[in-house]
Amino acid sequence: MASDNLETIVKRPREATAATSAPRVESEFKESHTAVSHESLLERRIGDLNLRLDGTPVARLTRRLYDELERVGLLFRPPVYLSDDWGCPDRVPIIGVPFYMADPALTRLADELMEGVEAETDEEIMRYLRHEAGHAFNYAYRLYDTPDWTAMFGPFLRPYTDEYTPKTFSRSFVRHLPAWYAQKHPDEDFAETFAVWLDPRLNWREVYADWGCLRKLKYVDELAQRIGAQPAPVTADNYDTQEEYLGSTIAEHYSRTTPRRVEIPRAFDTALQDIFPPLSADVKSEAPAADFLKKHRRAIVRTVFYWTGLNYDLVRGLVIHLEERCSALNLQVGSKSSDKLIEVVALIATLAMNRLHTGEFVQK
Repeated sequence: MASDNLETIVKRPREATAATSAPRVESEFKESHTAVSHESLLERRIGDLNLRLDGTPVARLTRRLYDELERVGLLFRPPVYLSDDWGCPDRVPIIGVPFYMADPALTRLADELMEGVEAETDEEIMRYLRHEAGHAFNYAYRLYDTPDWTAMFGPFLRPYTDEYTPKTFSRSFVRHLPAWYAQKHPDEDFAETFAVWLDPRLNWREVYADWGCLRKLKYVDELAQRIGAQPAPVTADNYDTQEEYLGSTIAEHYSRTTPRRVEIPRAFDTALQDIFPPLSADVKSEAPAADFLKKHRRAIVRTVFYWTGLNYDLVRGLVIHLEERCSALNLQVGSKSSDKLIEVVALIATLAMNRLHTGEFVQK
């Protein structure tokens, strides 16, 4: 079985070894230590926490990933290690997962400080593991250097930017991660195509039968048949997993990674007043519009980000700005709060599309 070959790398202080044997997979994700307050955790140095993947959902799901790779005939098994975020180092076939996923207390803290984490459920984690496995497969076999790969996905060395303008609902790309992520960069296009191709529950030939991206899926399928049984020419054996973030306290780490403040022009007061009109003097409301938006902020940001593809931090910054303007204008929700939520999401999505296609939230 593929699970017998699991190579999971565990973050330890600098002097410890990088690789360990397969982690134990337990039936439950248990606390690795006595519960402590968030304040105490924030002062802890990450490298001193002795975090391990043993017994975590990531360990169990990594074994599931390896079973899926075996099922499609791939010899390749990317090692997995705890890092500061999801990702593969540049052209190194190794999968990094966020260190907070090694402990429930750290996951809760990240969720609080970052206003949500990217993957919580088994299905969400598998989506990211399959995606990162696509990157690792690309790097392990140096596919990005071949003319066929470049002709299919584009130049690997194309500049990489966090902000991109997706063609929503384009059938030239698979849909997998939120925000039309395959359109971000040729490397992401391949990783997303690989993830869809690998998913055992998805009949990609049927789902994408009349899509332009079907040729990309067939390309991955042909690659797997042609090189899947060959040992990978590039490995992560010499990769140093002792990354800089290990020397930081948790507070220091999140001071650098929490969403940045986004300055938004004050141009939407009239629109907000259309949605949350001032109440008459004889009507009292106990639901300030600012509190209403803050309560639904996560859902609003995730929804707009998912469907528009606008940078997550920009969407979040826009919502926070609207909260502040509602507070300054003393706007109240009034009745029919569900209708208000629909209206405000429509407003934010419209502004997001303006930003994507004109460079500004509102045209001057």
